[in-house]
Amino acid sequence: MIRAVVFDVGETLIDETRIWSRWADRLGVTRFTMLGVLGGMAALDRSFAEAFQILRPGFDLEAEQEAWKRDDPDGLRVNFDADDLYPDVRPGLAELRALGYELIIAGNQPPQAYDALATMDLPVDAIYTSDDWGVAKPDPAFFAKVVAVSGREPAEILYVGDRLDNDVRPARTAGMRTALIRRGPWGHLHAARPEAAGEADHVVDGFADLVAALSAHPPR
Repeated sequence: MIRAVVFDVGETLIDETRIWSRWADRLGVTRFTMLGVLGGMAALDRSFAEAFQILRPGFDLEAEQEAWKRDDPDGLRVNFDADDLYPDVRPGLAELRALGYELIIAGNQPPQAYDALATMDLPVDAIYTSDDWGVAKPDPAFFAKVVAVSGREPAEILYVGDRLDNDVRPARTAGMRTALIRRGPWGHLHAARPEAAGEADHVVDGFADLVAALSAHPPR
C-alpha cells in the first residue's frame, strides 16, 4: 500500500514557462527559439544545459547567472514564485492529504527554491532540495534520502515526476512506485514512448488523474 507521495518540482508542481521565457529575453533570442531548442534537447535525451551551448557556443552559465543577479537583483531571473504553480497542484495536494497520504516535495533545485516553496504554504509535510542534500537525481543516493526522510519502506512510496530518466527509472530501481506526469516537454515526450506504460505505475495528465488513481486504496 502506498502511504507517502513524493513530488518532483519543475514541470511537476511548477510551470517553468516564465523562467525559460526570461532566459530567452536575457540571451536575446525569441521565446519560440528558446523553447524549441529545449524541446529538441528533451527529444534527444540531452541535458537542458546543452541548449545554452547551442544558442550561445562557449556560454558560461554560472557567470551569466551572476551577471544577471547584478543587473536585476530584485527580479525573479531563474527563480519561481506562487504565480508559477500549476493551478491543479494546491487542490490536488489537499485532496491527497485528506485521503491520508504523507506528502513530500523533493527535487533537483537550488537553495533559494526551498524558501520559494515554503512561502507558498502548500499542504505538504516536508520540502527538500538536492542542494540541501548535496546530491541530485538520478543519483541513487538522492532516492535513498527520500526513503530515509519518509520513514517508509520504498514500496510504500510513490515518486511523481515528469521524466523517465531522472524520476521514474531511478525511483523504480530504489524500490518505489512511480507516476509519470504528462506536462512540460520531457513529460509529454517521455509519456509518448512505448516503454513509459511498462516502467511507470501510472501515467497521468495532472493531479486530478493522480488523485483518482490513489483514491481506490487510501492509507486510511
